[in-house]
Amino acid sequence: MRIAMISEHASPLATLGGVDAGGQNAHVAELSAALAAEGHEVRVYTRRDHLELPELVPLGERVDVVHVPAGPAAAVGKDELLPYMGAFAEWLAGNWRTEWRPDVAHAHFWMSGLAAITAGRACDVPVVQTYHALGSVKRRHQGAADTSPPHRIGYERELGRAVDRVVVQCRDEISELLRIGVPRSRMALVPSGVNVERFTPSGPSVPRESDAPRILTVARLVERKGVEDLIRALVAVPGAELVVVGGPPAGELNADPYARRLRRVAEICGVADRLRLAGAVAAHEMPAWYRSADVVAAAPWYEPFGLTALEAMACGIPVVASAVGGLVDTVVDGVTGDLVAPRDPRGLGLTLRRLIGDEVRRISYAAAAVDRTAHSYAWPRIAARIAAVYSGVPGVVTESAHKAVV
Repeated sequence: MRIAMISEHASPLATLGGVDAGGQNAHVAELSAALAAEGHEVRVYTRRDHLELPELVPLGERVDVVHVPAGPAAAVGKDELLPYMGAFAEWLAGNWRTEWRPDVAHAHFWMSGLAAITAGRACDVPVVQTYHALGSVKRRHQGAADTSPPHRIGYERELGRAVDRVVVQCRDEISELLRIGVPRSRMALVPSGVNVERFTPSGPSVPRESDAPRILTVARLVERKGVEDLIRALVAVPGAELVVVGGPPAGELNADPYARRLRRVAEICGVADRLRLAGAVAAHEMPAWYRSADVVAAAPWYEPFGLTALEAMACGIPVVASAVGGLVDTVVDGVTGDLVAPRDPRGLGLTLRRLIGDEVRRISYAAAAVDRTAHSYAWPRIAARIAAVYSGVPGVVTESAHKAVV
């Protein structure tokens, strides 16, 4: 198949860990590569956010990234991109009519969906939607601090009814979509995957400066990721260090308001000497960071999927995670890690202390985690399931169907 991935703000070429660069970027990159490995041809369409970006950049064999000229050729926060989706859709439609018509378009995030469904209807291209995050959940947890456009939830409802299929990533997302009025018959449950050839238990690890047990968290430096809760929890884990990977590059952390806030919280809690902010880390270095940890903690208030927990599990590192969203599906409580209530630093600290102090439990969790990721979340398996969703969409013509006609 020819597959168009629409990812308006999350380029697979971006450095992870920034304000709008995280799990979606990695998901689109890995899914595209896995589909290409199966013989499909993939183009990822993302917004051009720099003047010097070429229109087309090869990402790998049979995968290209196309930079769409929609809005200013400069960085724009994702919540400010809605006015440019009409231009994005118009450019897509022109490209598909004259240069490269896909068999199916797969939109990632709701604004990508608006552009994809508009262009798809103009060019008779079926559209599959993955939300990655839902406005209803964000509004529930952030309240007045939610910066989403005011009609986001309504757009997401209508998208779910208009597209040919919605790929949901966890059971919790099914409930949320049903609540806003998306029919269950439109949904197919396929989780995100993990690259088990890159994220492995064996390999180099980032050196430690001391023998202190290491708790690692990988998160963008935003409040909802729960890093403040982890700092407060560190009080209950004497002797352990907390390493935070994410945010701006290490050299820019001193100028980052939220990084300064985290350090103030650590000082107030008396754990400033046990907190290390590592800043942004290149994607290829992440396995070594995971392997350096005794435990990986993921303590978000809410989480659509939780890719970092899956990456840690593939590296054979036990996970302590908030029992929210996709983390409830990926982390098997008491088997591959421990689930805790969100926004509960005391409970989080007690769970971390127990696990840090129980080497046998950590070894057991690690072995089960590696097995679970290999058998249920390896990208070739996930890509095959996604391709099956595409093939089941009316109007999508696969290679086997072409051969049957011939």
